[in-house]
Amino acid sequence: MISLAHAQSAAAPSAGFTDFLPLIIIFILFWFMLIRPQMKRAKEQKKMLSEIQKGDEVITASGQVGKVAKIGEQYMSLEIADGVITHVQKQSIQTLLPKGTIKGL
Repeated sequence: MISLAHAQSAAAPSAGFTDFLPLIIIFILFWFMLIRPQMKRAKEQKKMLSEIQKGDEVITASGQVGKVAKIGEQYMSLEIADGVITHVQKQSIQTLLPKGTIKGL
C-alpha cells in the first residue's frame, strides 16, 4: 500500500549572469538617479565657491543673506547689515546672487 519514495536527483546549480541581472539593473538605476546628480551638484558647488570674490552677494545654507567682505582659506566674512559682519564657513555658502539683490529685499 505504501509506495517507496525515491530521492530525486539534484538539479545542477545555475549561477550565471541572469541571476545577477536584477542587482546590476538596480545599481545602474541608483547611479543615474542618485549618485551622478549628487556628484554633478558637488562639482558645481565647488566651482561656485572658487569663483566667489569680495563684494559678491550670497545666501548661506541657513538662509542668511550678505555681501562677502573677506575671504580666507576655510572661512568668509559676510556683511549682513551696515557694520555688522559675521564669519561663516565657505562650505555653508549655498547660492551666489546677482549684484544688487540685497538692495531689492
